[in-house]
Amino acid sequence: MYLHNALMARAEADNPVRACLIGAGKFGSMFLSQIPTTPGLTVSVVADLRPDAARDACRNVGWSEERIAATDFVDDVKDAVSRDDVDVVIEATGNPVAGLIHASSAIAAGKHIVMVNVEADALAGPLLAAKARAAGVVYSLAYGDQPALIAEMVDWARCTGFSITAAGKGTKYMPHYHASTPDTIWDHYGLTAEQAAKAGMNPKMFNSFLDGTKSALEMAAVANACDLTVPASGLSFPPCGMDDLAHVLRPREQGGVLDRAGMVEVVSSMERDGREVARDLRWGVYVVIEAPNDYAAACFRQYGMNTDASGRYSAMYKPFHLIGLELNISVLSAALLGEPTGATKAFKGDVVATAKRDLKTGERLDGEGGETVWGKLMPASDSLASRALPIGLADGVLTRDIAMGEVISWSDLKIDEASDAVAIRREMEAMNR
Repeated sequence: MYLHNALMARAEADNPVRACLIGAGKFGSMFLSQIPTTPGLTVSVVADLRPDAARDACRNVGWSEERIAATDFVDDVKDAVSRDDVDVVIEATGNPVAGLIHASSAIAAGKHIVMVNVEADALAGPLLAAKARAAGVVYSLAYGDQPALIAEMVDWARCTGFSITAAGKGTKYMPHYHASTPDTIWDHYGLTAEQAAKAGMNPKMFNSFLDGTKSALEMAAVANACDLTVPASGLSFPPCGMDDLAHVLRPREQGGVLDRAGMVEVVSSMERDGREVARDLRWGVYVVIEAPNDYAAACFRQYGMNTDASGRYSAMYKPFHLIGLELNISVLSAALLGEPTGATKAFKGDVVATAKRDLKTGERLDGEGGETVWGKLMPASDSLASRALPIGLADGVLTRDIAMGEVISWSDLKIDEASDAVAIRREMEAMNR
């Protein structure tokens, strides 16, 4: 109630929290849909490459023509984030290169930044967060998206005296999904290309969800925000339902699948033979915790917690998340409390470009969700040591042949070293060497 009380005080004083939204796509539209029913919060400006489409998005989510007329719709992000009538900037484009530039501009303008753009956060979040702290503004993960919800659960566990054994989310996964392309994606969703196009569904974006890239990006964000470790060989996506989290997601020496305690992992809603997992967590998030003493372990049993056979490990989970419908929490927490809903602290995990098939010299990489590469989660120390190419910058012409499954390095393609995004990433890497 403390956050709502602070919000109501702003509403009663006719002094609303003022937001700038960059990107009026699906996530942005979900956020916009909540504005008319949230007194004390307003959107001063929407920045989008297509301002008229952004206006239409507002109409589609139920904004009145009066509210639309009172809001500015622009295509110039730099001017939008520096406006006096903006307290919090929301970066929701999903474009990693643009996201780095937009976030840097917001921080330079002294604005709080809520980073819906997990692609940009995985690319250089540790640097952006450090710059925000130095500037005295909040850099926050986006509540409603899974990384922020996981970070909240990790915070709860640690504050109540539990250690984190595992933290992560669920998804639909099969090993062959790594080879999925924008041309094959709709078969997995039971749609035709025509149906998807009519619904305005972006094939590269949906392909990123399926081929493992989005899961890797989100787990990198969690590891970097919560100081958790990353599997050395990447995510393994073990099949696991809600009732078996504490059994499966414990250290291997205790009978589980983890290399050690304190790791991120994503569980699959599908068995490897294609059967659906019972009580799957496809849309949810979880933490697995360990009882610090016999008394706490006994309490697990007494209060009906789901545990492993030893009774020492248990799990808390949230079966759903509401994406942009929950984003207000981040915006208001930054503006009213000066606190993030999860913030990048260290460079623990990286997401690197990995060949989907055999690639030839002269081919151009097409980035996240594309036909050539998928994003694999890797310990940041290993990524730096091998000079692995981050998935967010996988756009260039190859200078050598790459085998299917091989991680691509900076030296394997022609890089535009003069680009702002490359410079930001290089600065972040130098900071962590």
